[in-house]
Amino acid sequence: MRPPRSFGASNPPLKGRGFAPGAGERAYVYAKACGIMGKSFVAKRIPELTRPDRLSALDRLVFPRESRELPERELLPDLEQRITKRTVSQILSIVSSYSRPPELLLRLLRTWEYADLKSSLNALVGGEPTFPSWTRLGPFGTVRFAAYPDLAAMLKGTEFEFLLSREMNLVRGADAVTAQALLDKHYYSCLWQAVKKLPVSDRTEAEKILAEEISLRNCIWALRLRSYYGMPGREVSEHLMDIGPVKGGKSFRKGDNAPVSLAADAQAMLDFSLDSRSAWEGWRRERFLNPEIPGRSWIADPRYFQNATGDYLYKLALRAFRRKPFSIDTAFCFIRIKQYEEDLLTSVAEGLGLGMSGQDVFALLEVVP
Repeated sequence: MRPPRSFGASNPPLKGRGFAPGAGERAYVYAKACGIMGKSFVAKRIPELTRPDRLSALDRLVFPRESRELPERELLPDLEQRITKRTVSQILSIVSSYSRPPELLLRLLRTWEYADLKSSLNALVGGEPTFPSWTRLGPFGTVRFAAYPDLAAMLKGTEFEFLLSREMNLVRGADAVTAQALLDKHYYSCLWQAVKKLPVSDRTEAEKILAEEISLRNCIWALRLRSYYGMPGREVSEHLMDIGPVKGGKSFRKGDNAPVSLAADAQAMLDFSLDSRSAWEGWRRERFLNPEIPGRSWIADPRYFQNATGDYLYKLALRAFRRKPFSIDTAFCFIRIKQYEEDLLTSVAEGLGLGMSGQDVFALLEVVP
């Protein structure tokens, strides 16, 4: 049952900072989020995901009342769709609990819209006549995916109209990297602006975690462009998200209170040799790099780095979830935790579909159950 609308109306909007949810809504959201978390495969329940040895067993574990008797080839996409659908449904139930949802939470919910837009652009470049499916976000979706392959009809009147000026390049596939970078910059710029609109008491944890996420995302993007596309450092620099600056201090850069660019860590590694582990010694994000294996040549692995940082960001959100129970921080952390759970469940499903064990998948993802 939703809280009465009057709870949200009890606090007037804060000038220049957006609407402030009332105490009743905040308490309701926290209680609801805790209830969902208790049944989620996070924290103490993560080790349960190492037990299934087949997709059907994972299906029964994750959906005990809704498991399906399907051949494994059909079960995998069906299971992945249900995992995403449930995740979005749970996040929607939290976002919709506010009479006027904070922009930050709406931006987080639209993570799926960004992912689907990237997929539709790739499908368009590949000449796919139809776009098979996308994640429904109820009243909060903005892109008209049903209009595919008419990109103008999909994006007209949305915040993504800026892509239309590049339509011909996108169709030819000549500007795919730039399109991906533009979307990432747009996504994180909007998130950062939404965080800054909140009262300080509502955004402390979210701001810290988002700053780390943007900084690490820049590092991942730089590693991918250098490793997979052979892009030189100067060109990579043009694709980084120079959002901020943020204040330093122990939250962002130990012992330094000067403003810090969230692209600084990525900029620092643009000239490091990709096949020399010693070249990376002393880099601030060194601990997320793949380790050296005796008898093998070391090469920087973007996938390992992304998995390691994903686990790190999840743990930051998990620790911060109950730190300020009635702040927007809590809802922010809840959404990030649920998104991590979706990624983990999907990865385990895909691994089992390939004949791997749950333990093997966890080892590949650098997750310690």
